[in-house]
Amino acid sequence: MTKALERDYDGIIIGAGHHGMVLGSYLARAGLKILLVERRLAYGGGLCTQEVTQPGFYHNLHSINHFHISETPWFRDLGLEDRVTYITPRYEFGQPHLDGSALVFGRDLEETLANVARFSKKDADTFREWNIKAEEITGDILLRERFSEPLPQAEREALLSRTAVGRDFIAMTRRQPLDVVQELFENDHVKLLFLFKVSLFGTWLVDTMSKTSPMGSVIRAFDLQSGYQLCQGGSFNLARGLMETFIAAGGTFAPQVAIRKIIVEGGKATGIELANGKTVRAKKFVASTLNVHQTFEELIGREQLPAAFNRKLDDFEYTNWSIFGVHFALHESPRFKAEAFDPNINSTLKWSIGAETFEDLMAAYGDIKANKVPQIVQFGSGALSVLDPTNSPPGKHNTYAWHVMPFDPDIVGRDYEDFKKEFAEKIVETFARYAPNMTSRNIIAKHVYTAREYTREMLNMRNGDIFMGSFGANQVMYNHFGYRSPVGNLYMSGSAAHPGGAISGGAGYITAGLIAGDLGIKPWWTPWNAREDLAKLG
Repeated sequence: MTKALERDYDGIIIGAGHHGMVLGSYLARAGLKILLVERRLAYGGGLCTQEVTQPGFYHNLHSINHFHISETPWFRDLGLEDRVTYITPRYEFGQPHLDGSALVFGRDLEETLANVARFSKKDADTFREWNIKAEEITGDILLRERFSEPLPQAEREALLSRTAVGRDFIAMTRRQPLDVVQELFENDHVKLLFLFKVSLFGTWLVDTMSKTSPMGSVIRAFDLQSGYQLCQGGSFNLARGLMETFIAAGGTFAPQVAIRKIIVEGGKATGIELANGKTVRAKKFVASTLNVHQTFEELIGREQLPAAFNRKLDDFEYTNWSIFGVHFALHESPRFKAEAFDPNINSTLKWSIGAETFEDLMAAYGDIKANKVPQIVQFGSGALSVLDPTNSPPGKHNTYAWHVMPFDPDIVGRDYEDFKKEFAEKIVETFARYAPNMTSRNIIAKHVYTAREYTREMLNMRNGDIFMGSFGANQVMYNHFGYRSPVGNLYMSGSAAHPGGAISGGAGYITAGLIAGDLGIKPWWTPWNAREDLAKLG
């Protein structure tokens, strides 16, 4: 037992992912004595960068593209620009096609509209019309709500309904993204790239095709000013910067801590009991960034929770898909046949590869719902080392392929390792149909990383769910699972809390403000407030 675990603290935070480090940094800087504990030796959670293929090739195994990170309130409040560098690519989304054409969305509106007009002038005009609305909605509503405690539904809709832009946003949140895109656009290539952009993390639409979402993420498809970025040198550099910030603020980090339970006395969380029977006390609060079942079933116990809360726990949904990932070390970055049509396709942050028609998309979607290995290979990728040469040796490159896959697909009796090799080869074959240089001569090494591997490392990614909770309407915004819990002084600050999974820092940021308020501590920062922001609309 380390000396760090022999002391009492004002607060204990369980889980050293980015939410835990954001939360800890704010409260340690506010003067609280904070202990951050982590089961693993590593910290950062999904901010994981490793040399898994060859020395000098730094691969982001989980989190790759980070949405608008350098503009978040916590990145600025914590002064992370002095520790971490973010790259904002000019070209964000690209889709090569087998006929040699390509569609590229960049940050510049006129350039992007010209690209769309090559496929459909009508669709370009529609994009222009909706972009005007989207820029305003994203800046004034979506981003402000992303880092604010959600308002109750009735109050939120009353505030939004006072203005035309707010009413447009409400209307959009009540519609399925698939229906919106189908209605607005006529060209299949345009529709497919819009749907790829709408999908969270640029992965797929398995969670968003058949559900509405109060978050209004579909509006992001029409916005060009905010967007995804790359953390220079690898995603772990954000974790490193956050840990340095936490330690500099006076926080204490203890890795390799096995917790038996959260101690509850008199209806309040008062500390943690370790696997060796020792206890560490928290005078003011305990916060968990684990998934909801780890926190409330394993560390609290259902017998200590109200029946209504246990029913909510039973109803909690995880995504019904996982990621089949292949990480490539390359002599040269993928070069697409479509570069003759648009050379910018080679330097785009996120590629959508493999789907040519809506029938392709729906067929693969149907296979995943049926727990089958998709027959049509389609995946996300990106020009990582073109945009950030520091993640590969000089003159070399890396990229990846993320393919959506059921957690435990029906592989018809095959050995799983054989299946991994076979499907990875199908991805390479598909890649080469679009980028002819993606052959064995160019591929130095590859690393296949699936849910079977990452769930052994990341126990909170239950059943392969990289978001630790689905984004259905019943679990986002005013229906999210955090932040306060039925146990006094126990806070939920992980991905089940608004704004949900992926790298946002939102749950840690918002919880910091709530805990400070509950403890009567005047924040040294100015927490964002949705009530005030929505009241200013118009």
